Amino acid sequence: MMDVLQNIGYGIVALAILVVVGLVVLQKLGDATGGSANTSAQYLMTQLGSSGLSGWVPAIIAVAVGALFLSYFIGKRR
Repeated sequence: MMDVLQNIGYGIVALAILVVVGLVVLQKLGDATGGSANTSAQYLMTQLGSSGLSGWVPAIIAVAVGALFLSYFIGKRR
């Protein structure tokens, strides 16, 4: 069970790194282009940030840990 929790942790860290790198790249791209492309980049940054993809991370953690505990107790019963 600890191996699965460790793998979930690695997945969460990888997702966080991807979001941060994506935010930095989009910010630099928006600054370099200007105009309507900057508006589009700002919108995408909002969607990646706490109101978008990153906002789902706590829910994913809760569901994954809950599923692990349920599978542990169901497997222990058999």
